Amino acid sequence: MKQESAEVLNLDVQKLVEMLNAALCEEWLAYYQYWVGAHVAEGPMRSEVESEMLVHADEELAHANKLIARIVQLGGTPVLSPDQWMKLARCKYEAPTDVYVETILEQNLRGERCAIKRYRDLADYTDGVDYTTAKMAVEILEDELEHEEDILAFQRDIVSLKRTFDKMIK
Repeated sequence: MKQESAEVLNLDVQKLVEMLNAALCEEWLAYYQYWVGAHVAEGPMRSEVESEMLVHADEELAHANKLIARIVQLGGTPVLSPDQWMKLARCKYEAPTDVYVETILEQNLRGERCAIKRYRDLADYTDGVDYTTAKMAVEILEDELEHEEDILAFQRDIVSLKRTFDKMIK
């Protein structure tokens, strides 16, 4: 049931629910991409990357929980079938068919950058008119920016590790 606060929003609530549902689909896909990638990754720093990817997966699931709660508060219905996730998501799922850790990190980086755009769009759409959603979007955006930085740090570390190894064998 829609809360009264949804009635006073000075924006298209249906459009907002659609945006939130698209983000919800993306969070489920991101959760699975991180989770499965963590379990199949191979290569340098695999253990460290695996641990961090599982943390990211848990955070993506927490984002999904926030989105579902907000959709319901606005009187909307969250996406009810996983069949819809890939159809509604702008940020696509990339199956880790190449399990090399650098490839998986690159796939996750693309996902994070797409999510950053998603939450900027949500924050911009709700800024000044729906403080609850805007605050939630900014909080999730901050997490996604942190995820991006974590991935970039791993990528830099792996490059450095390779350089060190190359110097050692020369």
